[in-house]
Amino acid sequence: MKALPTLFENNKKWASEIWESNPEFFSRLVAQQAPEYLWIGCSDSRVPANEIVGLLPGELFVHRNVGNLVIHTDMNCLSVLQYAVDMLMIKHVIVCGHYGCGGIKAAMEDQPHGLVDNWLRNIRDIHHRHQEKLEILSEPERLRKLCELNAIEQVINVGNTTIIQDAWGRGQRIAIHGWIYDIADGLLRDLNVCITSRRELDTLQKKI
Repeated sequence: MKALPTLFENNKKWASEIWESNPEFFSRLVAQQAPEYLWIGCSDSRVPANEIVGLLPGELFVHRNVGNLVIHTDMNCLSVLQYAVDMLMIKHVIVCGHYGCGGIKAAMEDQPHGLVDNWLRNIRDIHHRHQEKLEILSEPERLRKLCELNAIEQVINVGNTTIIQDAWGRGQRIAIHGWIYDIADGLLRDLNVCITSRRELDTLQKKI
């Protein structure tokens, strides 16, 4: 019971299959990790980052939390971002939300959820800022739209970190993308938000 034997058996099967198909796979992983992408996504178990984009371990650096938020006081997220930018020299930061997000739904509800409400405060602020455009939508569409708006806001938050600002300032080429994933069909959708400079960040902030 304590060892969770099923998961260990699954691990052995997975490792064996990898060895059989690619004997050098693990030795290459031990040598280095050199991903070009940082994925900032939701903790939702239905959104497995590597599998969605068809990348192997070592090809995608990942940070996940409830609601795929980038908060400037979150040292966990900022540490991951700094390591990705300064040490791994990643070229792309992908902020990926998903439709049907429980964190977004909870933030829209007028009832307490406990400790997580402190975290969801950030999503509630986005909801309030866009209340007029959200009010005219049906409830399902309102949830979908807020999932999209939240992902876009997090793109802006990534761009406003000192980590990205400093990287752009020294000429490091980093693009920040806003995507959304639909659990219902397994497909990613580009939110047509991609910033590569302070100027593009300013333009996006004025538009939103």
